[in-house]
Amino acid sequence: MVREAIRDDEGEAIDCPVLVTERLVLRQPHEDDIPELVALAGNRQVAEMLARMPHPYGEAEARAYLRASAARKSGAGYAVTLAATGAFIGGASLNPAPDGLELGYWIGEPHWGRGYATEAAHALVDLAFRATDIERLHVSCRVLNAASRRVIHKCGFQYVGQGMIDSLAAGRVAVERYVLDRGTWVALRSWAPAK
Repeated sequence: MVREAIRDDEGEAIDCPVLVTERLVLRQPHEDDIPELVALAGNRQVAEMLARMPHPYGEAEARAYLRASAARKSGAGYAVTLAATGAFIGGASLNPAPDGLELGYWIGEPHWGRGYATEAAHALVDLAFRATDIERLHVSCRVLNAASRRVIHKCGFQYVGQGMIDSLAAGRVAVERYVLDRGTWVALRSWAPAK
């Protein structure tokens, strides 16, 4: 299932296993995802909520994302797909942070409001704490992104403050910052485990 993490000079490296939840499969992104990736990531409403997603988003950006995912030396990056059909519906990642790892996720607009982001986030939170020795997992969201804030709260993260980030699609934007420590995660592990 989840194998031991290997520490390298660039942070926490995670051997990225395929994660299976009740309705999702989280796996490495691949070439077959490009058409759906371009269609979903090309939505300005998605891109403006994220720091690293450019807009417009075309095939060149999708191919660059696949190359970066394949070359990743720390953290973990996943394509979020539907277990029933294999359809690509978004992305999720664990990225190096100064004091642990940072959770990131996005779901394409046609799939909003179905709990997929929470399901994917739970799987990655569990992976982060099971496969590494981090003590803290970080996450942030735009202050105007109520849906992402609900996902963050459902995962047990605690608010630590606000700040500003530079978004490739939206410029300089205000964000709320949250943290989940290992002790709190252990106490809250009542959600269904990632498989």
